Amino acid sequence: MDSPSPETVQIEPMKSYDLPSIAALHAICFEDSWHAELLGRILSAPGAFGLFSRSRGRVLGFILCRSTGEEGEILSLAVAPRARRSGLAGALLNAAKAHAAKTGIAALFLEVAEDNSAARHLYEKYGFATVGRRPHYYRRRYGPSIDAITLRCELSSDTSGDI
Repeated sequence: MDSPSPETVQIEPMKSYDLPSIAALHAICFEDSWHAELLGRILSAPGAFGLFSRSRGRVLGFILCRSTGEEGEILSLAVAPRARRSGLAGALLNAAKAHAAKTGIAALFLEVAEDNSAARHLYEKYGFATVGRRPHYYRRRYGPSIDAITLRCELSSDTSGDI
């Protein structure tokens, strides 16, 4: 069974040699996928960090973030279809929030497609609140473009999780 339980999830920092597998997962999860080279450029930027989980050598999920001073942004969060609804996305969010808080980030932002109700529910459950909207931000190959909802989560230095 590839689905992790929240109690046994191992989350580790993303390294450059992990990027091809992370890019492959990104391609499964997103219409506009990011290749390993782009992920590497993002990860090597000042203030950027990525965390991921794997099982039996296969990437199950990841989160990629960057900071600009006291604010940070979640650039991408993905979980393999076979590992969804296992608590992995929440574990990745908690780990990213903890890492961000330890580095002095006071709040995390992200954008999510307005029609992605599962992701919006997840983010709300983990303390994110709507602070804005970007009209027609997500362009779809088929169908109309979709608004992005901007979410924000305040962090505290006692956010749980270790990375």
